[in-house]
Amino acid sequence: MPRARAYIGLGSNLDEPLAQVRQAIKELGQLPLTTLHGTSSLYASRPVGPQDQPDFVNAVAAIDTGLSPLALLDQLQALEQRHRRRRLRHWGPRTLDLDLLLFDDETIVHSRLSVPHLHMRDRAFVLVPLAELDPALLLQGQPLNHWISRIADPGVQRLVDDVPA
Repeated sequence: MPRARAYIGLGSNLDEPLAQVRQAIKELGQLPLTTLHGTSSLYASRPVGPQDQPDFVNAVAAIDTGLSPLALLDQLQALEQRHRRRRLRHWGPRTLDLDLLLFDDETIVHSRLSVPHLHMRDRAFVLVPLAELDPALLLQGQPLNHWISRIADPGVQRLVDDVPA
């Protein structure tokens, strides 16, 4: 079965965010037909949207998967639910947020999924760890550093120098 390289953005700002992200990274490698290829360091970032919430812990993981994009999305949403994700407010606090950022070189426009992720080129908390993980990666034909340089205040800080176990 053909395998695709997918990049997953991870974020948490509730219930021990460092532990939430570390555990979710481990669980990504346990998804059906999927192996964990690599992960970025962990980063802290200010929330997007409402500012009356804690800062986020973010990372990006690369996986190799035999799942289709929608089947992978279903698995990611199930993983969020296992981490007690509750959707109470748009861009509000959460125990775990998993975003399918890229799926090989595919462009996907579906009612449930848009790949590349619609907002990733404007979000340093996605681009910075993604560039660390795969510096040669292009987004819309441009290197990731091109997109990072367009963000006035990236506002991300590396929390941990080593890659999560």
